[in-house]
Amino acid sequence: MTYSVAVSGASGYAGGEILRLLAGHPDVEIRTVTAHSNAGQPLVRHQPHLRSLAHLTLQETTPEVLAGHDIVFLALPHGQSGPYTDALRDTALVVDAGADHRLASADAWARFYGGDFHEPWAYGVPELLVGEGRKQRENLVGASRIAAPGCNASTVSLSLAPGVAAGVIDPGGIVAVLAVGPSGAGKSLKPHLLGSEILGSANPYAVGGTHRHIPEIQQALAAARTSEDRANVGGSAPNPPTSRALSDIRVSFTPVIVPMARGILATSTAPIAPGASDDDIRAAWEAAYGDEAFVQLLPAGEFPRTADVLGANTALMGLAIDRAAGRVVVVTAVDNLTKGTAGAAVQSMNLALGLPEQRALAVNGVAP
Repeated sequence: MTYSVAVSGASGYAGGEILRLLAGHPDVEIRTVTAHSNAGQPLVRHQPHLRSLAHLTLQETTPEVLAGHDIVFLALPHGQSGPYTDALRDTALVVDAGADHRLASADAWARFYGGDFHEPWAYGVPELLVGEGRKQRENLVGASRIAAPGCNASTVSLSLAPGVAAGVIDPGGIVAVLAVGPSGAGKSLKPHLLGSEILGSANPYAVGGTHRHIPEIQQALAAARTSEDRANVGGSAPNPPTSRALSDIRVSFTPVIVPMARGILATSTAPIAPGASDDDIRAAWEAAYGDEAFVQLLPAGEFPRTADVLGANTALMGLAIDRAAGRVVVVTAVDNLTKGTAGAAVQSMNLALGLPEQRALAVNGVAP
């Protein structure tokens, strides 16, 4: 069976990456691409690297244009997906790359985003632990509504979920500092993201607990807990994480824009739980990801570079145990546009449709 696909926000970075991956997918046909201000223009004017899709013209983003497809991907700014998802009730599968359907807490949405709150959907991070050794992929099989993750949030969550689930780290003292490429902020013109502003410089932003991905990280790590407060992530869960479970997850999160077009290098640390041995700690991560294709723990003493995952749906992870500081240190590299966004969306789509999970997704990066 070939599934018909429409992609909104197709002139942007996330939409373009979704199209790049889908262009090589044998089970889908990209029939419709849409945009707002760029509607009426050839797709390749905005995505010149997508030569196989040169025949497509950007159409207006309306519910009527998006309807009538088997699958719709929404790659719209945060807060703009909701009106479309409400109108696409008859579409078999909708995947939202924005934040509108990620959070289970209306209060968290109001505090970090504002505007209308929409119901949470199944969270599109298949490898995420959700308690008792289970993975989020179980909640994605057969799903009809999927919320693709925030790239920073999924990177930190995958980095620390094994330790939270195994009880070998204290989630009340998490510190995460991320070097991120500016493509994660989208394609719209922003003066602080101009080349003359970021070349030769590193620029922190959303400092001091203000970044919108913090509640998403808390929600994901609360789901990984093995306590009675555990809850699944997303709309497939019977209950959202309890306020107690979320309050126990405290995250100091500082992203820093660095002069690379794409990529995230996340250094996430947490206190070692009392009684946890070095063997216990490493075993938690090995058990979580030893059989995963796209999340790979490197040998002891090795740490990844963002260059190693460019264009790949791979998260590479290095683990260190700093006994002097009493902390576990996890360094994770992902391509923010691939594994961080579009790759996670396509991987989740494959699961929802009963297709091989790795279809059209590369483990290998591009070098140099």
